[in-house]
Amino acid sequence: MRPITTVAFDADDTLWHNERFFRLTQDRFTALLSGFADPDHLEERLLAAERRNVGRYGFGIKGFTLSMIETAIEITDDRVPAGVIREIIAAGQDMLAHPIELLPHARETVCALAGRLRILLVTKGDLLDQERKLAQSGLGDLFDGVEIVSQKTPSVYMAIFARHGEGAERAMMVGNSMKSDVVPAIAAGGWGVYVPHGLTWALEHAEAPEGHPRFREIADLGALPALVDDLQG
Repeated sequence: MRPITTVAFDADDTLWHNERFFRLTQDRFTALLSGFADPDHLEERLLAAERRNVGRYGFGIKGFTLSMIETAIEITDDRVPAGVIREIIAAGQDMLAHPIELLPHARETVCALAGRLRILLVTKGDLLDQERKLAQSGLGDLFDGVEIVSQKTPSVYMAIFARHGEGAERAMMVGNSMKSDVVPAIAAGGWGVYVPHGLTWALEHAEAPEGHPRFREIADLGALPALVDDLQG
C-alpha cells in the first residue's frame, strides 16, 4: 500500500466534547415535559422527530432545538405552554454558547502529526457553530484544510481528499462515528480509524467493517501517531 500523506479528523466527540451537552439538554427537555409524557416515550418521539428533520435542518444544535419544539407541540396536542417553548429555545441558546472542552490527547496528537502529514478537519453540522467551536478549540492553525459539510458520504470524502491531498488511497479519516467517519471513508478508498467516545447519537450507529484491511480501532487519540507510523511501514 502507498504511504499515508493525509490525516483527517472529525470534530465533535473526536477532538472535543459534544454529545454530552445534547444529553444534558435532553434531560432538561424531559423535565419540562414531565407532566405530559414519560421519559422513554418522550425520548422515542424526539428521536423520531430528529430522524424526520435531519434532511430538512441538517445536523447540529439548531435542528435539535427545532425538533424539541416540534416534539413538545405534538406530545401536548398543541397545548404546550409558551413558557415551555421559551425554555426550549433558551436551552438551545445555552448549547450554542457552551465553551469547548478538548478530549484527552487531542491537542498533542494533532500537534504530533502536523508538519509530518497534511492535516484536515472534516466535520458536519451548522456552519456558524462549527466555526465557533474550531476557533475556541485553539487547534485551527494546525489544520491544512477545514471542510464543514452537510453529509459525509464516499463521494464527499473522495472530493475532499482529491482537493486537499493525493486522493483517498493515501488518506485516513479518524472519528467516533462508525456511520459518518469510518464506513464512508473506507468506501471512498481510504483508511477509517474508529475512536470510541462512549456517548454516540443513535443516528450515528453502524456496523463496524470488521476484517476490512483499511479499518482500525484505537482506544483514544493518544494511540494514533503510533498507528500512523506502523501503517507507514
